[in-house]
Amino acid sequence: MKTITICGSMRFSAEMQTIAFELEAVRGYNVLQCTYNAADLPVNVQMLDRLEAAHLRKIQLSDAIYVVDIGGYIGQSVTKEIQYAQALGKEILYYSEEKQSGLW
Repeated sequence: MKTITICGSMRFSAEMQTIAFELEAVRGYNVLQCTYNAADLPVNVQMLDRLEAAHLRKIQLSDAIYVVDIGGYIGQSVTKEIQYAQALGKEILYYSEEKQSGLW
């Protein structure tokens, strides 16, 4: 079973949760996700640093990352995550490419 980490803008949080379910339940991946601030709690710089470090660790543990690039959007943070995954030799999968190929 391949382990993947989902990477995408928080503007796509609802979509990422749905995609994570599909990837794990239907396609058989072991999915690591970011942490969602669904309650919109206040977040300080130290918390953001911890969340970023945790997400990078998830990428380290993964075989690949799955970039949720709806409408072609990839922000600065996700660009850094892609570069980090590439530096580690991880496979990079893109939602937009799979959507075009008919997997979604």
